[in-house]
Amino acid sequence: MNRFFNQLENVVTEAIDGTLRLAGAKNIARANGFPHKKFVARTDRDKSKVAIISGGGAGHEPAHIGFVGKGMLTAAVSGEVFASPSTEAVLACIMHVTEEAGCLLIVTNYTGDRLNFGLAAERAKKLGKKVEMVIVADDIALPDAPQPRGIAGTLFVHKIAGYWSEAGATLEEIKLKATAAAQNCYSLGIASSTCTTPGNKIETTNSKAELGLGIHGEPGIESISFDYGKEAVDMVLARLFKSAEAEAEYALLINNLGAVTPLEMSIITNEILTSDYKHKIKLVLGPALFMTSLNMYGFSLSIIKLNDEIETILKAPVEPYLWPGIAVPVEPSIFEINENTDRLIYKGSENTEVHLLLKKICEAIIQAERNLNELDKKVGDGDTGTTLSAGANALLKLLNQNKLPLNNKAELLLVAGEVLADSMGGSSGVLSSIFLTNAGTTMLAGANIADALESGIKMIMQYGGASLGSRTMIDALYPAIEALKNSSMNEAAAAAREGANKTTGMTKANAGRSSYLRKESLIGVTDPGAEAVAIIFESLVK
Repeated sequence: MNRFFNQLENVVTEAIDGTLRLAGAKNIARANGFPHKKFVARTDRDKSKVAIISGGGAGHEPAHIGFVGKGMLTAAVSGEVFASPSTEAVLACIMHVTEEAGCLLIVTNYTGDRLNFGLAAERAKKLGKKVEMVIVADDIALPDAPQPRGIAGTLFVHKIAGYWSEAGATLEEIKLKATAAAQNCYSLGIASSTCTTPGNKIETTNSKAELGLGIHGEPGIESISFDYGKEAVDMVLARLFKSAEAEAEYALLINNLGAVTPLEMSIITNEILTSDYKHKIKLVLGPALFMTSLNMYGFSLSIIKLNDEIETILKAPVEPYLWPGIAVPVEPSIFEINENTDRLIYKGSENTEVHLLLKKICEAIIQAERNLNELDKKVGDGDTGTTLSAGANALLKLLNQNKLPLNNKAELLLVAGEVLADSMGGSSGVLSSIFLTNAGTTMLAGANIADALESGIKMIMQYGGASLGSRTMIDALYPAIEALKNSSMNEAAAAAREGANKTTGMTKANAGRSSYLRKESLIGVTDPGAEAVAIIFESLVK
């Protein structure tokens, strides 16, 4: 897989400038020290107040540069990817922003960061600057580790120190508050894949997930397996809250480690807020990108014990636009809707022959789910089989409950149209419903089944924009219905199969998702919708 980096030596500097092109309007600028001294600082800082500085290796964006601004950091120093900034870079930053009130360094507990920030602090002191340092070691992945790692809980410390700086507290007071925060926040993460550094191609793996994987790809406490997001969330929460105080309430920070989709992060959030620990979580930050690890597929959770003071600080507004703000969890608000506004009113009836035919159709589609998905992966988004199977399962359920009007074909078509509209997503559900609804309405007006189906297909051609030769389901459905009008079901099935097979040689689609693809992507691939139609007619013959 190709990536979007340019020259490797410019990765960090280009990323910083990309951030500043948006955040620069918020009174942030970078030092003219590229490439060896990479740091940004507020241009509107109050020089009478304590400066708050943090930083570390790049690759964890938006930390730390993304949180420079009023209410949080005064400045942030960046090294290369996963490499601590040099002592000279840190010292230059200290000297630039530190006035008489002094500065506080907030440092994650990694050897390179401790050494470089520590040495810079000592050198700055010799030059007459008041400098103090707080080390954050919030990672609880390795309980016996002599030097626990500093990860996303560091953001709590940034927020608290930045708040007290804005309030005009002294360096000693801010250090005391920041130290207390660092000692009372805990973090743990889980990841199914490690990160991939610039210059290397992304590789997928089927190996187990790592509980407590470090943000530079360091091993965690154990390799684990899980099938669902709930299991992963529960494992992290159980360890994270193991030492939590029984009656205490906490703020929770939900951090995307880089590659988890927003959809999944919302699911993770829902699992957290419906878990056995939900009563302990009063405030939530995120889910968001706080401290990432390039493209690591995982998340981390951080907690800090709340009191009135900490709650006030976390709720206080800040200027960095990447800080997502804080939320108080609530139960989802749900309102009732009238499900029967325009529903067809009908009674279930039995017809052995129709029951068998409908059962065969549904079972054939369900069995073909995987194959249809594989076809759709080549020309679409890979869900045709799943979508059609959902509709088939919904019909089969009603069939087995004897809730379908099997003795009235017109009603059956109309009901099937409603069921598919409800149970199938995307255009497939809508088009199927239009087809069946129009066919049922036409039958109610006195048409026979073949003419009704022909009317239905003309309606989906009108709404869907496809025609014969467009490389869609129409290429199998239209000839099948024409054959059904003039011949037998065997001929209709043969016509559907022939039409589906013809789509394999069509190199241009005039409708549907395939219309966006190059002809090279279409050659030799049967349209999944047309294949589904052929499967349905062949099941009727069987």
